[in-house]
Amino acid sequence: METVLRAASMYLLLMVVFKIAGRRTLMEMTSFDLILLLIISEATQQALLGDDFSVTGAGLTIVTLIVIDILFGVMKTRFPRMERLIDGSSLILVEEGKLLRQRAKRAGIDEEDILQSARSTQGLERLDQIKFAILEKTGKISIIPKE
Repeated sequence: METVLRAASMYLLLMVVFKIAGRRTLMEMTSFDLILLLIISEATQQALLGDDFSVTGAGLTIVTLIVIDILFGVMKTRFPRMERLIDGSSLILVEEGKLLRQRAKRAGIDEEDILQSARSTQGLERLDQIKFAILEKTGKISIIPKE
Protein backbone atom coordinates (compact mmCIF):
# COMPACT_ATOMS: atom_id res chain seq x y z
CA MET A 1 0.00 0.00 0.00
CA GLU A 2 2.85 2.35 0.78
CA THR A 3 4.24 1.94 -2.74
CA VAL A 4 0.88 2.81 -4.26
CA LEU A 5 0.60 5.92 -2.11
CA ARG A 6 4.16 6.97 -2.99
CA ALA A 7 3.51 6.50 -6.70
CA ALA A 8 0.20 8.37 -6.57
CA SER A 9 1.62 11.27 -4.56
CA MET A 10 4.65 11.64 -6.85
CA TYR A 11 2.43 11.46 -9.93
CA LEU A 12 0.12 14.16 -8.59
CA LEU A 13 3.02 16.35 -7.48
CA LEU A 14 4.70 16.12 -10.90
CA MET A 15 1.43 16.76 -12.71
CA VAL A 16 0.74 19.92 -10.68
CA VAL A 17 4.31 21.21 -10.89
CA PHE A 18 4.51 20.69 -14.67
CA LYS A 19 1.14 22.35 -15.22
CA ILE A 20 2.28 25.38 -13.22
CA ALA A 21 5.65 25.48 -15.00
CA GLY A 22 4.01 25.37 -18.44
CA ARG A 23 6.32 22.82 -20.04
CA ARG A 24 7.11 22.96 -23.72
CA THR A 25 6.14 20.12 -26.00
CA LEU A 26 8.64 17.31 -26.44
CA MET A 27 9.45 18.39 -29.99
CA GLU A 28 10.64 21.74 -28.65
CA MET A 29 12.86 20.38 -25.88
CA THR A 30 16.35 21.74 -25.57
CA SER A 31 19.21 19.74 -24.14
CA PHE A 32 18.80 21.59 -20.83
CA ASP A 33 15.14 20.52 -20.67
CA LEU A 34 16.21 16.91 -21.23
CA ILE A 35 18.82 17.15 -18.46
CA LEU A 36 16.19 18.61 -16.11
CA LEU A 37 13.80 15.75 -16.89
CA LEU A 38 16.54 13.18 -16.29
CA ILE A 39 17.36 14.68 -12.89
CA ILE A 40 13.66 14.81 -11.98
CA SER A 41 13.24 11.19 -13.01
CA GLU A 42 16.15 10.18 -10.76
CA ALA A 43 14.65 12.03 -7.79
CA THR A 44 11.27 10.46 -8.52
CA GLN A 45 12.81 7.02 -8.83
CA GLN A 46 14.41 7.35 -5.42
CA ALA A 47 11.08 8.25 -3.87
CA LEU A 48 9.21 5.48 -5.67
CA LEU A 49 11.68 2.70 -4.93
CA GLY A 50 12.36 3.68 -1.38
CA ASP A 51 16.07 4.47 -1.71
CA ASP A 52 15.13 7.78 -0.15
CA PHE A 53 12.23 7.13 2.18
CA SER A 54 11.30 10.78 2.11
CA VAL A 55 8.69 11.62 -0.51
CA THR A 56 8.87 15.16 0.82
CA GLY A 57 12.61 15.25 0.10
CA ALA A 58 12.11 14.08 -3.47
CA GLY A 59 9.21 16.51 -3.93
CA LEU A 60 11.30 19.37 -2.61
CA THR A 61 14.10 18.40 -5.00
CA ILE A 62 11.71 18.38 -7.94
CA VAL A 63 10.13 21.71 -6.98
CA THR A 64 13.59 23.23 -6.56
CA LEU A 65 14.64 22.04 -10.02
CA ILE A 66 11.45 23.44 -11.57
CA VAL A 67 11.95 26.79 -9.81
CA ILE A 68 15.51 26.90 -11.16
CA ASP A 69 14.19 26.13 -14.66
CA ILE A 70 11.61 28.93 -14.35
CA LEU A 71 14.30 31.34 -13.14
CA PHE A 72 16.46 30.43 -16.14
CA GLY A 73 13.44 31.12 -18.36
CA VAL A 74 12.98 34.56 -16.81
CA MET A 75 16.70 35.30 -17.15
CA LYS A 76 16.63 34.22 -20.82
CA THR A 77 13.73 36.60 -21.45
CA ARG A 78 15.46 39.55 -19.81
CA PHE A 79 19.00 38.85 -21.06
CA PRO A 80 19.22 37.69 -24.71
CA ARG A 81 22.87 36.67 -24.29
CA MET A 82 21.81 34.31 -21.51
CA GLU A 83 19.35 32.63 -23.89
CA ARG A 84 22.09 32.07 -26.48
CA LEU A 85 24.36 30.71 -23.78
CA ILE A 86 21.78 28.30 -22.36
CA ASP A 87 19.83 27.25 -25.47
CA GLY A 88 22.31 28.00 -28.24
CA SER A 89 21.22 29.57 -31.49
CA SER A 90 20.02 28.47 -34.90
CA LEU A 91 22.70 27.56 -37.43
CA ILE A 92 22.47 27.78 -41.23
CA LEU A 93 23.79 24.53 -42.74
CA VAL A 94 22.86 25.00 -46.40
CA GLU A 95 22.79 28.32 -48.21
CA GLU A 96 21.54 28.57 -51.82
CA GLY A 97 22.00 24.84 -52.38
CA LYS A 98 25.56 24.68 -51.01
CA LEU A 99 26.42 22.70 -47.90
CA LEU A 100 28.41 24.76 -45.39
CA ARG A 101 30.65 21.82 -44.48
CA GLN A 102 32.50 23.33 -41.52
CA ARG A 103 29.28 24.36 -39.79
CA ALA A 104 27.67 20.99 -40.48
CA LYS A 105 30.74 19.14 -39.21
CA ARG A 106 30.84 21.26 -36.04
CA ALA A 107 27.14 20.52 -35.44
CA GLY A 108 27.59 16.79 -36.10
CA ILE A 109 25.20 16.87 -39.06
CA ASP A 110 25.98 15.28 -42.40
CA GLU A 111 24.50 15.82 -45.83
CA GLU A 112 22.26 12.77 -45.51
CA ASP A 113 20.63 14.20 -42.36
CA ILE A 114 19.77 17.36 -44.24
CA LEU A 115 18.47 15.47 -47.27
CA GLN A 116 16.34 13.24 -45.05
CA SER A 117 14.74 16.30 -43.49
CA ALA A 118 14.27 17.87 -46.94
CA ARG A 119 12.57 14.72 -48.24
CA SER A 120 10.28 14.27 -45.26
CA THR A 121 9.20 17.90 -44.84
CA GLN A 122 9.37 19.39 -48.34
CA GLY A 123 9.61 16.46 -50.77
CA LEU A 124 13.01 17.69 -52.02
CA GLU A 125 15.66 15.25 -53.22
CA ARG A 126 18.82 17.31 -53.83
CA LEU A 127 20.77 20.05 -52.07
CA ASP A 128 20.45 22.37 -55.08
CA GLN A 129 16.68 22.48 -54.43
CA ILE A 130 17.25 23.93 -50.97
CA LYS A 131 17.52 27.68 -50.40
CA PHE A 132 18.31 27.30 -46.68
CA ALA A 133 18.61 24.41 -44.25
CA ILE A 134 18.69 25.61 -40.67
CA LEU A 135 19.55 23.61 -37.59
CA GLU A 136 17.14 24.94 -34.97
CA LYS A 137 17.82 25.20 -31.23
CA THR A 138 15.57 22.19 -30.72
CA GLY A 139 17.72 19.98 -32.96
CA LYS A 140 15.19 19.98 -35.79
CA ILE A 141 16.39 20.84 -39.30
CA SER A 142 14.16 23.40 -41.01
CA ILE A 143 14.17 23.40 -44.81
CA ILE A 144 13.33 26.43 -46.98
CA PRO A 145 13.02 25.37 -50.62
CA LYS A 146 14.16 27.45 -53.57
CA GLU A 147 11.35 29.17 -55.45
